[in-house]
Amino acid sequence: MKLFISKIHYKKDLKVNERAVYYLLKIPGLFYNAASNIRNFLYDKKIFPSYRSKSYVVSVGNLTTGGVGKTPFTIDVAKYFLSKNKKVAIISRGYGAKLSNNEPNLISDGINIQFKASIAGDEPVMIAKNCPGAIVVTCKSRIKAEKYLAQNYKPDVIILDDAFQHRKIRRDLDILLVDAKNKFGNGNVLPAGPLREDMKSAKRANKIVVVNKEYDSEKSLKFCDYLKKTFNKEVYLCKMVPERIYEINSSQELPLGSRIMAFSAIGQPSGFYDFLKRDYKLIAVLEFDDHHIYDKQDVAKIIEYAQKENIEHIVTTEKDMVKLLDVIEDIEFPVKFYTLKLQSYMDIKDILSE
Repeated sequence: MKLFISKIHYKKDLKVNERAVYYLLKIPGLFYNAASNIRNFLYDKKIFPSYRSKSYVVSVGNLTTGGVGKTPFTIDVAKYFLSKNKKVAIISRGYGAKLSNNEPNLISDGINIQFKASIAGDEPVMIAKNCPGAIVVTCKSRIKAEKYLAQNYKPDVIILDDAFQHRKIRRDLDILLVDAKNKFGNGNVLPAGPLREDMKSAKRANKIVVVNKEYDSEKSLKFCDYLKKTFNKEVYLCKMVPERIYEINSSQELPLGSRIMAFSAIGQPSGFYDFLKRDYKLIAVLEFDDHHIYDKQDVAKIIEYAQKENIEHIVTTEKDMVKLLDVIEDIEFPVKFYTLKLQSYMDIKDILSE
């Protein structure tokens, strides 16, 4: 069902049955959009108050559902401030976690990671592993998380992961990410489209970053110009391309041209598959719901699927691998698991300047 709805959100030429569902979904979308606009109006007029932190607050978010690249971008932001000798803390909602997020959970104190991804969720553990020195906390209430951090750590910088719609905390820098390929989908709000709120909300951002997951940047640069003219904002290009694909136990790189299978549990995984198709023979694909927590049955299913196609090399994303490691640690398999690590190219100093 999710795959079907995703087609409606992003596909240009809808079939008759898809078009019928689309128009049905537009009806609840009218109420959703009205509620979202009223909420934003009340915050804009300061009728709904926003909490002011003593720390410098950076928000990273997007307008659409699905994967835009928020987690790797958040990691880059954290690394930048850490390189400036700032005490950095990251607040994540902790989607897909088994931990209750009603109260703050300390995922990492900057030295030790307290939970596995299967318990704490993929995104906060991935951030913690890639940002040694940064404090990582999960909680559905960002205000509770901020007060916990202020009382116990007094960070110089707090980064709010996936918080563009979360307006209860004021931010000093509000960064909106937009996917270069999928853009704003069909331009409709949920459930008829992928937008969490109306496109005009992009004007609320301080800066817009277009995330390009393709090797060619020409179309992305044109899209940047379009956003500059439309929203009258500073717009930057962030190019994310594969750094390497390596085997999880030996760190050996995957030989070019290998026959591979790919699996993932991320939003909008098409960019991931496109990367693989460039240098490898992608024979089979297996998809799970976004933020899916893998278990041994999933691993058996993945291996069985690969062996049917006589495939020895299985590739997944870095976000998926942090969860998979909880299941496949110290176990030998008749196949090899690899992870794709992305490298981002952007002017992070300029993006984070006031």
